Amino acid sequence: MSKMNWHQAIEIAINREIEAASTYQRLAERVKDPAVKELLIDLTKEEEKHRERLENLDWTSIKEESLLEPQDLGLTDNLLAESLSPEMGIQDLLIKAAQKEKQAATFYAALAMAAKSSRLKRFFRFLEKQEKSHKLRLELEYERLFLPED
Repeated sequence: MSKMNWHQAIEIAINREIEAASTYQRLAERVKDPAVKELLIDLTKEEEKHRERLENLDWTSIKEESLLEPQDLGLTDNLLAESLSPEMGIQDLLIKAAQKEKQAATFYAALAMAAKSSRLKRFFRFLEKQEKSHKLRLELEYERLFLPED
C-alpha cells in the first residue's frame, strides 16, 4: 500500500472483481455438472455485488454477522492445477478457483490492515470474509466430488 493510493487500490479491487465474475460466468457456461454450474453462477453474482459495493464504497449494508470468520478447510492450498480456462476439468477448476479466492482474501486483508478509517477497514474485512466464504464453498464442492467418504 505504500506505493499505491486508495484510489488505485479500489480500482485494482474493482478490476479483480470484474475479472472474477467474468471468469466464473464463462466457466459456468461450459460446465456440465449442475451443482458446479449453480455454484459458479452464484459466485458470479456475488463477485458482481462486490464490484458494485467497491464502486459505491457501500458499507452501510454490512452486518456484524457478515464479519464472522469462515472455516478454512485448506483442501486446495497446496494442490497444483492448470490456469483457469474453459477447457479445464472440474477438479482443476475447483482447485484453481479456490486458490484465486484465497489470493483475493489476502489482498483485502492487506487493504484492511492499511486502512486508516475504521469504516473502510470494516469494509475490506467484510470483502475478505466474503472471498474466504467463496473459497470454502469451492472446497466443499471439491470435497463432495473428489474426496468421497469411505
